[in-house]
Order: sequence, then structure tokens, then C-alpha cells
Amino acid sequence: MVEGGAGTSGGTGTLTLAGVPIGNVEDAPPRLLRALEGARVIAAEDTRRLRQFASRADVRLGGEAGARVVSYYDANESRRTDELLGDLRAGSDVLVVTDAGMPGVSDPGYRLAAACAGEGIPVTAIPGPSAVTTALVVSGLPTDRFCFEGFPPRKGLSGYLADLAAERRTMVFFESPHRVAATLEAMAAAFGADRRAAVCRELTKTYEEVRRGGLGELAAWAAEGVRGEISLVVEGARRDPGTVGDADLVAAVSDLEEEGVRRKEAITRVAREFGVPKRRVYDLVHGVVSAD
Repeated sequence: MVEGGAGTSGGTGTLTLAGVPIGNVEDAPPRLLRALEGARVIAAEDTRRLRQFASRADVRLGGEAGARVVSYYDANESRRTDELLGDLRAGSDVLVVTDAGMPGVSDPGYRLAAACAGEGIPVTAIPGPSAVTTALVVSGLPTDRFCFEGFPPRKGLSGYLADLAAERRTMVFFESPHRVAATLEAMAAAFGADRRAAVCRELTKTYEEVRRGGLGELAAWAAEGVRGEISLVVEGARRDPGTVGDADLVAAVSDLEEEGVRRKEAITRVAREFGVPKRRVYDLVHGVVSAD
């Protein structure tokens, strides 16, 4: 696996997408630090912030030889992608980093990775912290099935949320601090004020805060002003227990068991997904009562 320096023996370089800590520099894996020291070409969302991070991590970009560090952000992504493809075709490895988190996840990187995949240029990654999964696991909401929605649109927000109202998976969003109150209010209108959610602010940083509650309650809280990097985690829609047949519950447990889930866990997950008592599912599966 190539993480910097000379290209591959096949003549092209390797694209490496590297995850950068989302707040705490101590979360940087050793592999990332070695890659930054060994890189010859680094594409950074914000070159100034990259150099600040390198200073805090006590890393010299490119080592003694130094690295060519170029900016790679939304406004220049199209033009810079062509330039970086040229480097890769010529045999130079390219390391892509963002301000925080993984390149390509609501940050530049996808376009270059897709282009490399299309040309057969090797693409690899250095996994690192992600605000998506970090917010999910601290939210207290179900983690077995989730989806990432990125930043909600500025226009057509109501229609966008209406399309998600029946989504049963836990949903993770990013949002800017000056829009979070309005977004939570719109979510409360679309999903219901009592739908459970969590506002995760400044994750892994000194002033980390996770605020949990119903969407209506959180919207009222956010109206007073919220600062910092924000991730929103929203509970998925629950099925109406009155529309769920016994046979549906038994079949759902059976499907999970076929996937390798142990029966006890399958019963718990089905009860939670369908919003019915776990005892009802248990009795049906074990034949205490007859299914439809």
C-alpha cells in the first residue's frame, strides 16, 4: 500500500483519502502522521488549517524533502481535480485531506476518487474519526440501521423533510449553527414535535455538548443561539402498531435470523422497529400465541 512518495510500479500514482480528526489532535492515527510526513503532493481543503494541524501534531509535511501543498475545496474542486489527475497519471501519489473528517463525506474528494476509479488509478484510504458515526453513537438513538443525509437543502426544506418523514432508519445530518434552529423547527413540523433527536455540538472538543430531547423541545432550545460544529441525529419513524400483523413480526425475526442475527437480538430489534412490546414478539416466535 502506498501512502506517499514514489508512485506504483504500474506507472500511475495512488490516491489516498485520509481522515483527519474532527477536533482533538490526539485522535490522529500514526498512519496519518506517517502519510503526511511522506507525502509529496497534498491536496487540502484549507492549506492554512492543515499547517496548523501539522504544527499541533508535530509533523513536518513531506518530511525533509517537503511537500507540494495545494488547496482543494468546493469552489476549485473541478479545476483542481484535473490537475491532480495529471499528477497521478504521471506517477505521483496524491494525499487528500479535509479540515476534519473523511474526504468525500460532505467534503471534497468524491469527484477525484470517482475519476481515479474510472481510469483504474489505485484509490485507498486512511480511516479516521467521522462526525457522522461519532454523533450517531453518542446520540442514544438506535444505531443498527442509519442513513447520512449531509446538509439539508437551503431551498425546498419542507418538501425535502416531508419525503423523509416515513424513513425508519436513524438519520444523521450536518447543519450550520445559524440555521440549526430553523432546521429543527422544520423537522418538528415534518416529523412531529415529539420525535426523538440529539444535537451534537463540538464533538471531541473542549466544549463538546450533546443535547437530547424531542424535536420541538430542541428547536426551542436552539432558538436562543447555538455555536460550533453541529451534527443532528434524528430517530427514524416508527410503524403504527395497529397496522402490524403477527405474521409480519414473525417473518421479520426470521429474516434477521437468516442474516445471522441471534434470535434474542432479532426479537429486540423487531420490537423496536415496529414499536410493539418485546414480549409480544417473543411469544409469537416461540409459539405461545398463533400468528395471523
